[in-house]
Amino acid sequence: MDIKQLRFLIALDETRHFGQAAARCHVTQPTLSMRLRGLEDELGVELVRRGQRFEGFTEAGQRILAWARTLMAAHDGLYAEAQAFQGQLVGTLRVGLVPLASFDPMPLLQHLRLLHPKLHFQLQVLSTERILEAVASNRLELGISYLEHLDPTRFDSLTLTETRMGLLYDERHFSFDQAALDWQAVAGLPLGLLTGAMHFRQSVDHGFRSLGLTPQPVLETDAVYLLLQAVNAGLCCAVVPLAGGFDRLTPHARLIPIDTARTLTPLGLLIRRTEPRLAVADACFQAVKALYAESDR
Repeated sequence: MDIKQLRFLIALDETRHFGQAAARCHVTQPTLSMRLRGLEDELGVELVRRGQRFEGFTEAGQRILAWARTLMAAHDGLYAEAQAFQGQLVGTLRVGLVPLASFDPMPLLQHLRLLHPKLHFQLQVLSTERILEAVASNRLELGISYLEHLDPTRFDSLTLTETRMGLLYDERHFSFDQAALDWQAVAGLPLGLLTGAMHFRQSVDHGFRSLGLTPQPVLETDAVYLLLQAVNAGLCCAVVPLAGGFDRLTPHARLIPIDTARTLTPLGLLIRRTEPRLAVADACFQAVKALYAESDR
C-alpha cells in the first residue's frame, strides 16, 4: 500500500467518476483502476462497486475510505507541521460555507492571505449538516455554519455574527412604502425560498409558524443564484440575510428589513476538536480568533 492509492480512493469518492478521478490525480484511467484493484487485493476486500461505470463503494469501501482520509490528513499534516516549524504556513485551507450566509468570508481570507502569502483556499457552499460531516471527516479544515446543536466534544467554535433577515425584491416589479415589514405582510407575497433542509429556511419557517402563518412559496431551490434570478425576473421576492449584500447585486435589487426576523442560531467558525488536525487549520482558526478578540476591545 502507498499514499497514491489512498489519494486515488479519495479522488474517486469526491468525483464519483473513474475518468475524472484519474484526471484529478494526473494518471490514466487504467492506471487508477489497476492501483485500486491492487489495494483491494492487498486488503482482501472489495472496495468499489463496478459496472459500466462507478456504482459506489461497498460497505467495506466506506469504512476503508474513512481510514484513508484520516491517513491522508496525517500525511499532509506531517508536511504542514514541518513547514510550520520553518516559519512557513503553506497548503490549501478547505472551508465550507452555508448558503445565504450573512457573513462575508472574503475579508477573513484576505487577512489570512496577508499573514501567510503561500496559503491557498477552497470554498464550498454546503448545508450545516454536510459541513459538520465534512469537518469531522477531514474533508474540510474549517466551516462557517450555524451553531445549533453543535457537539462541543467534537468541535471548537467561534461565534461570528447574528443573522437578521430582510425581504429582497426587484423595484421594477414590486414596491413597498414601509421602512420595514412584518411576517404577516411577507406571508402574503409571492415568495422564493431555499429548500426545507437548509437551516436558513428552517428559521424562516419558524418565523411564520410562530404567528400561525403558512405561506405557499412559488419557488423553492437549493441554489442561491436561481433564487436571485427569480427575484430579478419578478417571479417572486425572497427572504435573505439583511447584511448579505444582496441588494448590491443588480441595479434594481432592493432590500427591506423584516421586523424581529433572525436565524434561530448565530453563524460561527468551527474546527474539528480531535486529532489529526492540520497546522494550517489550527493557525487560521487562532488567527481569526485573535482578530475578533482585537475587534471586541
